[in-house]
Parts: sequence; C-alpha cells; structure tokens
Amino acid sequence: MKAYFDHEKLEVYREAIAFCGWVGELIGKIPGEISAKDQLDRASTSIPLNIAEGNGKFSPADRGRFLEIARGSALECAACLDVLIARRLATPDQIEQRKEQLAGIVRMLIGLLKRFSPRADVLQEDEGVYLAEQEREHDQEQDEQTCPS
Repeated sequence: MKAYFDHEKLEVYREAIAFCGWVGELIGKIPGEISAKDQLDRASTSIPLNIAEGNGKFSPADRGRFLEIARGSALECAACLDVLIARRLATPDQIEQRKEQLAGIVRMLIGLLKRFSPRADVLQEDEGVYLAEQEREHDQEQDEQTCPS
C-alpha cells in the first residue's frame, strides 16, 4: 500500500498495525464481555495511534512522550495476552508469535526513544537495531523540512 504520511514509512508503525489487525481477529473469537479483551483492543489501537501522533511532533520531547505512551501500550498488550492465557481464553501457542512481535515493536520503540527522550536511559528492555536505510532517509527529510539550508 502506498504511504501517504511519514509515519506510514516507519517499520514500527507497520508492525503495530499488523499486530492491531491480529488482535481484532483474536478478540472476535473470544465470547462475552471480558475486561482483558476490551483492554487489549484499546491498548493495541493505542500503539499505532501514538506512533503516528508522535512522529508528527516537531520537538524531541513531544515526540518522545508519544513514543513512551506507545511503548507502554505495547507492554500492556503483552500483559493482556498473559491474562487471556491465565483465564484459558487463549493458549500459549496462539500467543507466542504475537508476543515475539510485541517484543520487536518494543525494541524498535526503545531505539527511537533513545533518540528523542532524555529518560530513555532507564529503559530495561534491549534496544533493537531500528534505523534501516529507509528510516535514515526519513529522518534526513524531516531534518531538511525543519532546518532548511
């Protein structure tokens, strides 16, 4: 699909959207009104929304704040998945691949946070290699827009 906005070019955003889509399928199979199901829906939606909003901010502090929220939502999703397993509404086999996907999203967000948040040094999860060539080009475009020669 063609990218119309800068955030759509970010791998972490695309992964978050894919995760969000999977969550929709999963919660559609879980009967009844379960708070962990509802919370998983909201938290999974929060990840790409905060990545997009943060990517649109000009100041590093503002950008970092939204990326922190996205990271927190990803961790919340991981906990929701654990709750669904504990309540036997999902199996570890159903969840394992998606927890790995969430771990990747968190690593990418930490990589971005280390660039935009002064508080990133307190994060415990490992930083993944995030800046692929596409993201470097995206950052250069952003820099050129905010600091024209």
